[in-house]
Amino acid sequence: MGTPPLQDTQHPVRSPKSITLLQGECQVTDDPNLELTTLLGSCIATCMFDETAGVGGMNHFLLPFGAGGSHSTERYGLYAMEILINGLLKHGARRSRISAKVFGGARMGELLNSIGDRNAAFAFEFLELEKIPCVARSTGGTMARRIKFCPSTGRASQLFVREMVADEPQNTPQGDDVMFFDGDQS
Repeated sequence: MGTPPLQDTQHPVRSPKSITLLQGECQVTDDPNLELTTLLGSCIATCMFDETAGVGGMNHFLLPFGAGGSHSTERYGLYAMEILINGLLKHGARRSRISAKVFGGARMGELLNSIGDRNAAFAFEFLELEKIPCVARSTGGTMARRIKFCPSTGRASQLFVREMVADEPQNTPQGDDVMFFDGDQS
């Protein structure tokens, strides 16, 4: 029999751990093996990082402000941005080295047309007022996005989620397949 392959015990290969953020959540970390992910429609995810300190984080907010200007929950942009910045500073980031990447703000139907635009406009205005450079952005359009972000390096990627057209035929599972999200369940 052959010799088993050598393993590098000094530098083991690790697959990244992943945390999925939902609406109204924020996560900050300096763990180089952690990846943050989220799925966005009209919501915004702001990814901020200090590459020198190896720390970063992501928020996922639903609206810029609540009714009557309320903003005391992470569902709203102003609070979510402040929580993210404060979390970065607590983890050793320097404000002068923080950069941002902004994703989302899609138009997800006629009723939600301007929400995504307002969310994106808020994020860019906030970053400008706080003098945090936005080094990458992907906002608007009509498609949802899946975002993956490595907080310790600031590296981000996105995958557009194909737009569903109402009149387009849908694949229907055949045989004994389990059906998920298949139309009317009456």
